[in-house]
Amino acid sequence: MTWSGKVVLITGASSGIGYGLALELARRGAKLGLVARRREMLDEIVAEITAHETSRTAPVLTFPADVQDAQALRAAADRMREQFGRIDVLIANAGIGGTHDAAELDAAKVANVINTNVIGASNSVAAVVPEMVKSGSGHLVVISSLAAYRGLPKSAAYCASKAAVSAMFESLRLDLKHRGIYVTIIHPGFIKTPMTAGRQAKLPVLQELETAVNKILKAIERRKKSYAFPWQLATVVRLGMIMPNAMYDWVVSRNSFRE
Repeated sequence: MTWSGKVVLITGASSGIGYGLALELARRGAKLGLVARRREMLDEIVAEITAHETSRTAPVLTFPADVQDAQALRAAADRMREQFGRIDVLIANAGIGGTHDAAELDAAKVANVINTNVIGASNSVAAVVPEMVKSGSGHLVVISSLAAYRGLPKSAAYCASKAAVSAMFESLRLDLKHRGIYVTIIHPGFIKTPMTAGRQAKLPVLQELETAVNKILKAIERRKKSYAFPWQLATVVRLGMIMPNAMYDWVVSRNSFRE
């Protein structure tokens, strides 16, 4: 798989993983549609892409929109298809975190996490998948998390949202596998992004953004159904899935990374 000439829609493109993916895919010659809430951040990304322009750099469209707004996402996808003729790859990356102690649970904050991380991903898929099915080709990618596998302290909303998108995209894969559409679920560990910045706890196997971006793109290129990294942390998380509850509670309560 080569990215040159591919049409890619990325949500949550203003920072973190989405920002890194946008810069690298532009360098590789992909035609991009970038969605984020902050117009000024999108403008900065375009300026950075232009400043490092090469002969392989392809056009970029930007769409200031909230992924919770299904109509805005549909309009963005329609504009991309009008400009580029199709959308080859959706990378549903938009997501928010947050620390929510159960003793101070705020239902509105939980709803915002779920609406952004889950409903936002659903809105993104709905904006592109009918046309992909019609053409018999396409690739849906979601940026989930290793937090999808089991609950973590002070992370009820975040873990629930990532478990939901992982299950949702697995269901999508089963529905679409005979229709020419690939589905890839990415489960990253800790990456140096604004979401992990400022934490006092030492984050295990913390990845540089550039390293993570290259790993994600390689997984998409290989059309992996699911990809969890880094392998050291992914292995520990998978072991946690088969631990007895008492053992899991003891291990996790001694290693909170939300502080």
